[in-house]
Amino acid sequence: MPLRIANATYGVNRALKEGAVKTKLDLQFVEVGAITTNGMRPMVRDLAFDICEMAFTTYLCARAAGKPLIAIPVFVTRNFHHWAAFVHAKSGIKSPKDLEGRRVGVNRGYTVTTGLWIRGVLQHEYGVDLDKITWCPTDEEHVAEFKAPANVDHRYVGRSAAELLASGEFAAAIGDIRLDSPDVRPLIPNAREAGFAYYRKTGIYPVNHGIVVQTAVLERDPQIAVELFTAFAAAKEIYRARLAARQNLDKADETALALSEVVGDPFPFGIAANRKALEAIVAFAVEQHLLPRPYTPEELFAKNTWTLG
Repeated sequence: MPLRIANATYGVNRALKEGAVKTKLDLQFVEVGAITTNGMRPMVRDLAFDICEMAFTTYLCARAAGKPLIAIPVFVTRNFHHWAAFVHAKSGIKSPKDLEGRRVGVNRGYTVTTGLWIRGVLQHEYGVDLDKITWCPTDEEHVAEFKAPANVDHRYVGRSAAELLASGEFAAAIGDIRLDSPDVRPLIPNAREAGFAYYRKTGIYPVNHGIVVQTAVLERDPQIAVELFTAFAAAKEIYRARLAARQNLDKADETALALSEVVGDPFPFGIAANRKALEAIVAFAVEQHLLPRPYTPEELFAKNTWTLG
């Protein structure tokens, strides 16, 4: 049967989408534009696709809400997130601890994966008490059933976190803030090197977007999980060869190469290669009140993919 899949195009999966990788599966890629709002959101709300790229915290929240989805251990985007905290120059914030007692904007929803990772870094690397901050998301959550903790204020939904930060209404903000303002600066200096130092210290290489499948699809044919993993892995190897050859590199490719100098494979697949990151993202999700309980890595993935990698 044909399988409808929503997955943005990246270097790591391009060979699969363009047909250079052959698979037994009849994958029908659906181009949806913005994968976050037009792919992930309808997937967790309406099961709009058979297979979908999914921000990992969205997946965790979906699982906690009982959504019939299961992941395979394939991760198509990842990076470090020390860059994702910004402050207004006149806020008086000099260090991460100064965020305590403040209102901090969140680009998009409270459960966005980048937001979770930078909050985890602020807590564990800089001693910030996250519960002493009022978090102000600017978009609704993908998982409609998610109940935010008491220190999340949704009155800013529909507004721009970047503009609210630039105006000084937010003292600080986290997430993918894209605004060229002389009054906005990064909270953590030398963020790339700080991220690399974090990896050398902890062994944690953050995961961002994974791949999820409707459980009904795998109940019909469990082997689909293995075939998907194999197809994505083959596409990744083609991409790694192109990176090694320095062929037609764009900005994302340059980032992948820089990451590879620190972590080795910039897109490791499988549970074993990602166990530290998976355990960390689950722990952060519990600490930040996204999950009511921790999950083991194995609970999150199709059983016949546990040893793949």
